[in-house]
Amino acid sequence: MSKKTAKNFFIYGSIFFFLVLVVLTIDTMIRVPKRAPVITAEVDAGKKVWHKYDCIGCHTIMGNGSYFAPDMTNVAGRKPKDFLKKFILDPRAINPKAAMPKLGLNEKEADNLMAFLEWTSKVDTNKWPPKPVLAAARKEASTGQAIYQNQNCAACHIVGGIGGTAGPDLTRIGPKWKSEELTRYLKNPASVKTASAMPGFAHLSEQELKDLSDYLLTLQ
Repeated sequence: MSKKTAKNFFIYGSIFFFLVLVVLTIDTMIRVPKRAPVITAEVDAGKKVWHKYDCIGCHTIMGNGSYFAPDMTNVAGRKPKDFLKKFILDPRAINPKAAMPKLGLNEKEADNLMAFLEWTSKVDTNKWPPKPVLAAARKEASTGQAIYQNQNCAACHIVGGIGGTAGPDLTRIGPKWKSEELTRYLKNPASVKTASAMPGFAHLSEQELKDLSDYLLTLQ
C-alpha cells in the first residue's frame, strides 16, 4: 500500500466513522427521553431526599452508588408500595435484624422518595439489573416452591442464603407455625399480626395458599 493510499484510507476512514458517531449520538438523543417517564415535582423532590439521606452511600441506582446494600433501580417494581414505604420509615419495625437504620424521614419525604423510586422502576434499563438466581431450578421445584418463586417472595425473604433482607429469613420458618395459621397469614397478614407490613396473597386460590404454606413448613 502506497503512502498516498494509506493517507486517503486514514482520512476518509476517520470521516466515515466520525459521521457514524454523529448519527448514533443524534439517534440516542432522540430515543433516550422516550425511555423514561415524565419527571414530576414529587420525583424531583424524591431525588433530593435520596441525596439528603445519602442513600447512595449504601445502595446503587442506575449503576451509581455503593454495593453495601441492594440495588434500588427497580425496587418499586419488586416490592409493594405500602410495604416499601413502611420499611423506609422504620426498617427494624418490619425486620428487627435489618441492617438499615431508621433515617428519620417524615411522611412527606417518604412519599417523595417513593415517587422517585417508582419513577426509576419505570425507566427502560434493558432489564438491568437481572433478577436474582434462585437455588433450585424451576423444573425441580415443588408446587409450593414454584409459587414462592412466581410471587417473587425472594425479593424480601432469604431461603438458604438467597434472597432479600427486607423481611425475615425463612430458612428455618417451618417449626414456628401451624399449617392453618400460616395459610391464614399468607392470605391476610394483618388478620394474624396487626402490625405486619407484609402484603397479603388473597389473589391466590385456597389450594395455592396451602401449597405455599406446605412448602414453607418444610423449611427447617
